[in-house]
Amino acid sequence: MPFFHDHGLRLHFLLRGSGPPTVLIHGLGSSAADWAFQVPALEPRSRLILPDLPGCGLSAAPAAGFTVADAAASLWALLDAHGVAQPNLVGFSLGGAVAIEMALARPESVPRLALINTLATYRIDHWTKWCKARVDAALVRALGMRRTATLIAARLFPDAWQQPMRERAENVIGAVPASTYLGMAAALLRWTAIARLGDLRSKTLVIAAEHDYTPLAEKKAMAARLEASLVVVRGSRHGTPFDSIAVTNAALEAFLTDRGLPEPALWRRDEPSSSPPVSLENSIVDEHAAAAWAFAQTAKAGAIGADELQYGSGGSAPP
Repeated sequence: MPFFHDHGLRLHFLLRGSGPPTVLIHGLGSSAADWAFQVPALEPRSRLILPDLPGCGLSAAPAAGFTVADAAASLWALLDAHGVAQPNLVGFSLGGAVAIEMALARPESVPRLALINTLATYRIDHWTKWCKARVDAALVRALGMRRTATLIAARLFPDAWQQPMRERAENVIGAVPASTYLGMAAALLRWTAIARLGDLRSKTLVIAAEHDYTPLAEKKAMAARLEASLVVVRGSRHGTPFDSIAVTNAALEAFLTDRGLPEPALWRRDEPSSSPPVSLENSIVDEHAAAAWAFAQTAKAGAIGADELQYGSGGSAPP
């Protein structure tokens, strides 16, 4: 059950695989367990470091006013403590913003930067950003996290065959404390890197869903400005690492090993007949749930204050 303490802030993380270090940074209202579909594909050639962002999973909630830059600094502190000086960074949504901020903090230290459904700014300058930010916050305040999570999961995975993903998203998001979710969302809305993109030095890949919440044109413009490789996934919604496992994994594997990206004909959402048979049994979902259970037992024994408990893995703890 690996934890790291950064100036009193407890960070939980998982380690898998071997090879060049790669940090996988999850999105808002989630945890490291969200990378369960990518880990089997990437761990044979990469040493994977999978943190729970502050306030997520088993990591402690940060103080009020926490920023994306603060999250980036905490992850750099974690990497420094483990002697990781040149990590590849892969970020999804909020995790992509954290990855950009990490790469800006140390431009020469990030060889590769992969961004999945990420923008260079989340400040409200487009009606779709307004809808996503204001509507979700209003729902959380009016309905609570559990009922809001049901609505968010239905938007992410609307098809009948996606029911297992929909249920998991509902459980994961619904387990996050409302104050934490709203605080991290507010931090994202305050963040922008538009004026600093020219300082990035990393080789960059942008993976963008055709039907993401936020404008595809904005992601294309960011990719052009960064001279990044761009993969637009047809049919995908915001949860591309979940609804488009095949192309996500193929693109990340190729990018991290300096091979050619998959052919554009393959840039499409998974379908029932083509979805890779990826099992979550004995995956990082189980590992994360086991860590949550062990952490709870430690708390019951009095070694950790009960108020520090926080569950965001979406997995059920062992009996």
